[in-house]
Amino acid sequence: MEGSKLMKLFENSLKDIYWAEKALVKALTKMARKASSEELVEAIESHLTETEEQVEQVEKVFNLIGKKAVGKKCDAMVGLITEAEGLMEEAEEGAMRDAAIIAAAQKVEHYEISSYGTLSAYSRSLGMDDVTVLLEKILNEERKADETLSGIALTTINIRPTQKIA
Repeated sequence: MEGSKLMKLFENSLKDIYWAEKALVKALTKMARKASSEELVEAIESHLTETEEQVEQVEKVFNLIGKKAVGKKCDAMVGLITEAEGLMEEAEEGAMRDAAIIAAAQKVEHYEISSYGTLSAYSRSLGMDDVTVLLEKILNEERKADETLSGIALTTINIRPTQKIA
């Protein structure tokens, strides 16, 4: 692929994830308020702080490529947030809602993992080493957030009662 075309694709993808991260700051705040598990609330609030820092990191990427930090509405994130809001409203308060929040949050994390993985690959192909380092840092944070949510689900939220087999 021609470098200028790949750069354009990179820039468009960067605008998309920038908008998504900013929208996610608001969504994570709502998720933390709706969660009942203290461990889940702490994980969401921790990732909220991390997400705010990621917005700043993406702004640094824009700066490194000599572009103004502007977002482009991310239809995927709109859909994921809308789904999360619906799940939180429909789910019974307590463990059921916490399970729904984890499911919704992990869908978001998987989208972000995919986006940052792609952006990292593009920046590497374009020879933008400083940009790649920033994007891979964010990618690793998203992977860690996903692992944390899985851990909470498996150890706190999705615990099955012991079943006796007759």
